[in-house]
Order: sequence, then structure tokens, then C-alpha cells
Amino acid sequence: MFFPKAMTEIELIVPSKDLLAVTKILSRHGVFHQTDSNYAGVDSGSASAWQDNAAAYAALERRVQAVMQALDVEEGPPPSAEFESMVELDAVRPVVDRLEEEVKKTSDELVGEKKRLEQLESTLHQLEPVAEVEINISALRKSNYLYSVLGLIPAANVDRLKTSLARVPYVFLVLRPDSQKPVVWLAGPRGNSDVLDRATRSAYLNPLVLPEEYDGTPAEVIKSLRDEMEKTRQRISELQTVLAQFGESRKEQLRNLLWEVHASRLLAEAIVRFGQLRHTYVIVGWVPADDLETLTQRLKYVSKEILIEALPISRTGHNQHVPVALLNNKYLKPFQMLVNTYARPRYGELDPTIIVAFTFPILYGAMFGDIGQGLVLALFGWLLASKKIKKLSGMAGLGGVIMAVGIMAALFGILYGSFFAFEGELAEKYLGFAIHPLWLSPIHEILPVLSLSIDVGIVLLLAGFVLSIFNQARARDLPHLIFGHTGLVSLIFYIWFLGIMGIILGKTQIAPRIAVAVASLPDSVIFFFAGVFAILVMFSGFFRNLMGGHRPLIEGNIGTYIFGSFMELFEVAISMISNTLSYVRVGAFAVAHGGLSLAFFKIAGEEPNLGFWITILAANAFFVIIEALIVGIQTMRLHYYEFLGKFFTGGGMRFEPLTITPAKEEG
Repeated sequence: MFFPKAMTEIELIVPSKDLLAVTKILSRHGVFHQTDSNYAGVDSGSASAWQDNAAAYAALERRVQAVMQALDVEEGPPPSAEFESMVELDAVRPVVDRLEEEVKKTSDELVGEKKRLEQLESTLHQLEPVAEVEINISALRKSNYLYSVLGLIPAANVDRLKTSLARVPYVFLVLRPDSQKPVVWLAGPRGNSDVLDRATRSAYLNPLVLPEEYDGTPAEVIKSLRDEMEKTRQRISELQTVLAQFGESRKEQLRNLLWEVHASRLLAEAIVRFGQLRHTYVIVGWVPADDLETLTQRLKYVSKEILIEALPISRTGHNQHVPVALLNNKYLKPFQMLVNTYARPRYGELDPTIIVAFTFPILYGAMFGDIGQGLVLALFGWLLASKKIKKLSGMAGLGGVIMAVGIMAALFGILYGSFFAFEGELAEKYLGFAIHPLWLSPIHEILPVLSLSIDVGIVLLLAGFVLSIFNQARARDLPHLIFGHTGLVSLIFYIWFLGIMGIILGKTQIAPRIAVAVASLPDSVIFFFAGVFAILVMFSGFFRNLMGGHRPLIEGNIGTYIFGSFMELFEVAISMISNTLSYVRVGAFAVAHGGLSLAFFKIAGEEPNLGFWITILAANAFFVIIEALIVGIQTMRLHYYEFLGKFFTGGGMRFEPLTITPAKEEG
């Protein structure tokens, strides 16, 4: 839970005759992460026949999927039975050809009918505005001497059109007046068609364009169009019924065929990455240490001559090339998603998911403390996580996080004494029961809340330093453990830095208690040790190079190095101030939440009429939708920029086991 699974690197030497059986075992159980074989004397991916087979299987898979899409058949879950062998290409191709041929004629006709319906609807849409115009459209179209156009024009452009035609003879009639787009008819000599055409386009006159087969008045054409549309819809329905019946009868065959081809493709693609010798194949990859013995037994069962070499990998050191398989349970997976958004843990590095699972809801709840609004958030999170809201099923992973922060917000609402923004006397006046804070009211104790939020930030930052030192100790990186940016020297400097902060803020209500406690030491002691460790931080790069054996110890001349080191110390001090004071936002949002509640009550008035309750309902909607999102962003910021950055490096490789069925959600 605190660290990724222990991994073992394995190398397999497999006889050619057992190649397929071994590959099936490796892909069946989802515990083997494949890597390319790149040893000297081994041809990686040299089996061109397997490459051709993989491409052929991929093409067949796409064809089967296209047939299923045409028949509206879902892929469904993979079959429960294991695939015994790879399907033969020569046996599958004729089956796919036959299925395509059976579907193609009906499917193509259906596509054509749908396109025809779209064209008819488009034509009808053009004619409907001029349905009442008594004019024979075909007569306008067939004239040899007259250029005419019937259509819609923006009313504001009528004068522009007439001005453009001032030098040529024309007839312009408004057939149907309209304040926005009147129906007009423009006619003129065919010899002036170029001028007339440019003028109509300049005035944005939208002409009515009909296919040649339609004659008569617009009303007559509209009737014909509707009759044609009804016949087309009936034909579409008939074709869809035919395809649906065919799909139902072939559903199981198509699904089995798809998964067989899919499995064969993945097996072929895996074999392409194997190293090939004369009569054997070399397979290299990673297996979780707990699964190694079981996998070894299964491999030896299907191949008596297989050679297996296992190399356990220590979880100390950096080992960035080792894939990372996380151990979090279903309750921690939503928070694992938050951590992975920042970075995936490296192998051997502390996985901060369980820590974030505590700190994230607590900080969120402290900023958004309200019983009713928190419970609404928790309910919404539960609906997301359980996929009750189909349109938002893609956000199911966030449901657990929202549910947790909602519950924590409700708990802080009890501590703050807030229920749907009603507090104290307001609750007793309008709801009939009193709500009093069990701890404190942010809006009435502003400075203590802000001071406490800084203390919380200091605790988290100190924890970040300690966790960073722990990670560096596991990685056996002594230079960074002592003199790193979040190493032991920086931690001690931060503690004395807090003492200086306590001296400066000690007489104010906003002073954090931890800083005041450090400041209780004699000022001379605080400033002495702060100065000593400031010098160590200032020249930390020199000491890291010295301990790590890196040369040169300094870059550039002495003057440049001293100036750069001083600027680095200045940057560290500014960073410590900003990181510490950044947690003020926790208390500030708690105060703002209460202040906004009071503001909405001022707007609602004192009389509990309909307008009052509508305003309060709108206020709670604002809190649950807008402020909840803003608080979520701020909570993520505090974790990503202030907390995780202190000890969490990330950059690990995802564990992607070879499997012929869709990969399960990572555990």
C-alpha cells in the first residue's frame, strides 16, 4: 500500500515448438510486463512472418468491427472460455468475406436511403419559407431569355441590392414580407446575368435551388417532397429491420470471431517483440515477485525444456526502468488517480496515495464546511461512482473523491455549525431549530482560523521534508538526503526560519502557534542557527558535489558562484515563505464561505416568502456547483505545488501486463 509491488526481471529461453503455448501462458494471467529483447546476437523482432501475421490479424479485426458496427452489435465481454490456439488466417478470411458480402448490399442501400432523406429534408427546409408563394418554379428555371432568382434576403440588404442594380434593367418583387428575411423574386435580362448574380451574392440573397425533377408551385413541390420522405423513411425502417434480424442471428458468431482474431493479433504482436535465435526464442520482461512462483510452475508445465532466469530487483535505489504496479485497494483508487495525474510513483519510492487520501478530504472539508452542501456533494459522488448517471459514466473515477470530500465537508459543517448556509440564529429563525458550532465559526473568528490554517500548512510541509529524507535514505542518495533542496539541512533551516517568523508575528493573532513555539527560544540562538544553516543551504550544491564525488565542485569563478549561491538561498527563503503562507487559503476559503452565505441572506431579505427561498436555493446551488469546483482546484494546488513537490519525484513506468483481454483497472 505504501510502496509499489516488488518486481522480478525474468528472461526465458523457449524452444520454437513451445513458443505459442508459452506465449499463451504469459498473456493469460495478466502478470507479465513484456520488454524488447535487445541482447547481442539476438535478433529482436526479426520474424517477418509474425509481423505479417500481426498486420493481417489487425486488418481482419477492423473488418469484423466494421461489420458489427453496421449491424449495431456490441463487442460484449470476452468469452469465459480460453482460446486454445491462434486462428488460421486462411480459415477466417472466407468467413469474414462472406459476412461482409451478406451485410454490404443492405448496408450500402441503407446509407444511400439515409443520404436521400437528408437531401429531401434539406430541399423541404428551403421551400417551407416560400410555401405560400403562387409561382411556378419550373417556369423560372426553363426561361431562355430571363435570369431570375427566388429566395430569402436579409431585410437590411434590400436597399443595397437595389443600389447595385441601378444601371441594369430588373424586376424586384417582395413575395412575402418579413421584418427579418422576406421572400423576394429578382428578374432581369439573361445578358446581364453576371451583374445580377454578383449583386445577389453581395446582398446575401439565399436562392432556392431545386432538383430538376420538381415542377409546379412551392406548395405542390412540398407535398411531393413529403410523400417521398415518408416512402424513404419506410424503406429505411425495412432495411434496419433486415440488418437487426441478421445481426441478432449472427451476434454470437461475430463476437466469438472478433475475440479470436483480437487474441491472435495480440499474441502475434507479442511474439514479434521476442528475440529469435536459430531454434529458440528469448523472452524478457517483468513479473511481480508474489506471482513469480505460480507463473514459473505454469510455464514449466507447458514447456519441459524452457529455461527461466529470475533477477529480483531491490526497492532501494532509483530504478526508473522498472515498471510500477500499485497496491491500492478500491477505496484508494480514486485518490491514486489524483496522484497519477501529478506523476506515477517510481519503483521503490513511497506511494503517497494513502497520505493524499487523508489530507485531500481534510483540507477540502475545512474550506467547504457545511452539513447540507457536503451531503449533496457526497450523494453526487456516490451517483458518479456507481454509474447511476449514464451521461457522466466517464467520470466514475472521480466519484469516490467527491464522495469523500463531501462527507468531510459535512463533518466540518458540524464543527462550524452550518447547514445549507444557515447558521446560529438564522437557522433557529427560519428552520425552527438551532445550529451552533461544536468547534468554531470561521466568519466570527477570522484571525484564529487563518492562524490555524498556517499551522496545518507547517505540519504538512514538515511532513513533506521528513518523507523526502525517507525517500532519499531508501534510494541511498546521501548527498541529497543531507544537502538536497528538501534534505535534512533544508528541514533544519526551515525550523529556524519558522522561529524568525514567530519573532516577527508573535504579537499578532494570525501568528502560527508552531512558529511562536520555536520563537520561545532565545533570539540569539534562533538567529545563530538560522544563519549557520542558511550558509549550508547557500553552498548546498558544493557539498553535494563534494559528497557525491562530482567535479568540478563549483561552476564558473568564485564571484559568480557566490552570487548564484546567494540567489539560491534567497529563492529558498522566498519559497518557504510562499509555501507556508499559501495554506492561509484554507482558512480564507472557510471565512469566504461564511461571508458569502451572509451576503446571500442580505440579498434574500428577512421575510421568508417565495423570493427568499428561491434566493437561498440559488445560493446553495452556487456553493455546490461553483464554489465546490473552486475549492477542489485550490485543494489540488496545495497538494501539487506545496505538499507533493517536497518529497514525491514520480516518473515511474506504468505496469502494463501482456493480456489478450482488455486490461483490468489497475490495482
